[in-house]
Amino acid sequence: MRYGLVIEYDGSAFHGWQRQPHAESVQACVETALSVVADTPVATTCAGRTDSGVHALAQVVHFDSDAQRRPHAWRLGSNANLPATVSVIWAGVVGEGFHARYSAAERTYQYRITSRPSRPALDAQRAWHIHEPLDVATMRRAAKHLLGEHDFSAFRSAGCQANTPHRHVSELEIEARDDDVVITISANAFLQNMVRIVTGVLVDIGRGKHHPDWVTVLLANADRTAAAATAPAHGLYLAAVRYLEPHQVPSDRRHRLP
Repeated sequence: MRYGLVIEYDGSAFHGWQRQPHAESVQACVETALSVVADTPVATTCAGRTDSGVHALAQVVHFDSDAQRRPHAWRLGSNANLPATVSVIWAGVVGEGFHARYSAAERTYQYRITSRPSRPALDAQRAWHIHEPLDVATMRRAAKHLLGEHDFSAFRSAGCQANTPHRHVSELEIEARDDDVVITISANAFLQNMVRIVTGVLVDIGRGKHHPDWVTVLLANADRTAAAATAPAHGLYLAAVRYLEPHQVPSDRRHRLP
């Protein structure tokens, strides 16, 4: 039977989602916990492989198991065997045709910036600290240029192996929340480091280093070296993965940053 999970985690202590032979990963922790509940090895597939230090509000995984367990038993049993920084927040039976990665219609990431003179202590590993204030209105004007389908070559890492740099961004919102600025971006798929590079560009614009129309120049020239530096990993969150019916995996706006 195929099961689905929605998992949240603090990625600070992990070298990303994907299992690695000599480094701690979220996938290894989750598979170890599930294997205890199933009393047999369990392998998982995720919706998006988060990098080292990146967090998740709603990572989605699927796995197959012959073990007869109710959904709440998978959730409670897994959490009993997971570290405090990883939690299964939903478990359920999904159809055999469901695939955590390939069935996804859209993914949403959020990036959290703390903009104030003093560095944060409690959120040191959960937000990018910017000393100076950011012009959010100017950042919003720049963000509009990124909506729709574009060649995002200037917004992907040099090692990105995607077959095409074209992506469709359906949402890009920038919200000021006291000392925080939260960037929310949704797309059909993302290139390697795309959200972090978009964030770096928008922050440079918010700092007054560039005009909002700089974004159109970057898109047109498709030159990664002309764009801003990649924002740090620890401000990034996989916030939601949207699936079309009939999968009904509850990874939606409820899991976005409060």
